[in-house]
Amino acid sequence: MFDKYDIIVVGAGHAGCEAAAAAAKMGSKTLLVTMNMNTIAQMSCNPAMGGVAKGQIVREVDALGGMSGIITDKTMIQFRMLNLSKGPAMWSPRAQSDRMRFAEEWRLSLEQTENLDFWQDMVNSILIEDGKVAGVKTGLGIEIKSKAVVLTNGTFLNGIIHIGEKQLGGGRAAEKAATGITEQLVSLGFESGRMKTGTPPRIDGRSLDYSRMEEQKGDENPSKFSYTATAPLQKQRSCYITYTNSDVHEILKTGFEKSPMFQGRIKGLGPRYCPSIEDKINRFADKDRHQIFVEPEGWNTIEIYVNGFSSSLPEDVQYKALTKIAGFEKAKMFRPGYAIEYDFFPPTQLNLTLETKLVENLYFAGQINGTTGYEEAACQGLMAGINAHNKINEKEPFILKRSEAYIGVLIDDLVNKGTEEPYRMFTSRAEHRILLRQDNADIRLTKLGYDLGLADENRLRAVERKISETKEVLEYLNRKAVEPIEINDSLLAQGSAPISEKAKAANLLKRPNIDIENITQAVPTIEHYLSKYLPESVEQASIALKYESYILKENQLAAKMEELENYVIKERLDYNNMPALSKEAREKLIKINPETIGQASRISGVSPADISILMVYLGK
Repeated sequence: MFDKYDIIVVGAGHAGCEAAAAAAKMGSKTLLVTMNMNTIAQMSCNPAMGGVAKGQIVREVDALGGMSGIITDKTMIQFRMLNLSKGPAMWSPRAQSDRMRFAEEWRLSLEQTENLDFWQDMVNSILIEDGKVAGVKTGLGIEIKSKAVVLTNGTFLNGIIHIGEKQLGGGRAAEKAATGITEQLVSLGFESGRMKTGTPPRIDGRSLDYSRMEEQKGDENPSKFSYTATAPLQKQRSCYITYTNSDVHEILKTGFEKSPMFQGRIKGLGPRYCPSIEDKINRFADKDRHQIFVEPEGWNTIEIYVNGFSSSLPEDVQYKALTKIAGFEKAKMFRPGYAIEYDFFPPTQLNLTLETKLVENLYFAGQINGTTGYEEAACQGLMAGINAHNKINEKEPFILKRSEAYIGVLIDDLVNKGTEEPYRMFTSRAEHRILLRQDNADIRLTKLGYDLGLADENRLRAVERKISETKEVLEYLNRKAVEPIEINDSLLAQGSAPISEKAKAANLLKRPNIDIENITQAVPTIEHYLSKYLPESVEQASIALKYESYILKENQLAAKMEELENYVIKERLDYNNMPALSKEAREKLIKINPETIGQASRISGVSPADISILMVYLGK
């Protein structure tokens, strides 16, 4: 019935879709196995992509030739660029998506991908021969052979749904849990753990009074995620903001005695930065209100996502509390919020390629590695798909450095530090964030994606044009002199000191409160000259000038770190025979088995003194 596949991807969430698409596009004969063909790429929680640091990840996935950015652009209903009041390292794109259209567009795109087949079934064990993957075995008892397997099981591994005192087996509302894989992997020597996440109730939008809420519109001139020629939004749907209050909190507290979290029925740790509403009012007892984002689920549906009200309290308590929120007085509930507890595998058991250390050609991606978020899952899936293809074709591993991409930061953090709670990406996790901006992901990564065979030639030509134009704009701004009479009124209007003699446009742009629009509006000749260039090229040049000294320092720091990465640990060292190392360092180095001194330096528990000792031992 089945021929042998090159790669089998288990699970069709965001990680699985990116893994399958990447492997198939690179030329591997790929099978995507999912328990339900109708929930491919389902947005299990909020109907949105991007946000702080997450938006940067989507742009990176797109630059490499992944699909998430394109799918988002085709199906979004609102776009906002967050943090524009801060520096460009903090600018983060975010889109509200049409939940049903998002999943549909992903499925249609996958169905049109060559080398990709589908099978609806549960995988309950991995076929292993001589320590190497040989395929999978399904719930129907079918054995399907392959050279590599990528596990992207999401929240389905032994998933338990909690609503008050009720417990239901399941990986998502109305979907059964996946069994068998955890038990097999543990028997092979893998370490597993439990985590939890949650989701809020869904509400009938017709029952809400939006006049009692604050309207939150999209950007006036919306941008997009993909560097390809996806169409920009022509119309948008608004979101709304409202707040909890003391009455809401008091009602919620009445359900605490039945709360699975407070009564210890949930053992797994939840996401620190996306707590449930009951956790919020418990941890932040001094706050008399919490923000609630009222988000439409699509263009035409009446379903509303109540962002900020994740809960696992009894459904009647959830409903009573909701009706005390401004605008929700007559709310009708589609389904209550719930918490879900599931198995994960600490990611310190992986190599930087996301291949497991215990079983060759077995890869983990997404929430199975302890992460949370569609974007974190998507980039892991992309990287696992790429590396599985490269491995079975005897090509070099594809590993992104921390100075190259947020994707590199995420995977490096997971593998070297592990995580004891659902890992979420933030800009603060990246030491080189001024280099890892959302606006330059194409410059950083498109050539790499092209060399892999994922990004096509049109993408490469587009980024080459952007680079060339940016250089020309920089040269122009560095030589163009501006007269005091042309610019002083604009400088004074922005609270900047006037000039008494000619000044280069580039030097004016380096002033903290002056941007390129201030200069072009004041000096028509500059505006006319720059009009022949792409807006993104002008933006790149502007950022390069304004943050020149910071970018230089970041590049110097990255170069120093690169020196440590070049110190390769060629053979497996016997760290137990290095008594000068601290006990914790020996334990961590044995567990992680780093490939370079740079990687060793980022392992939690390995101190600078330990690194010095290690370098002396290696003769460095």
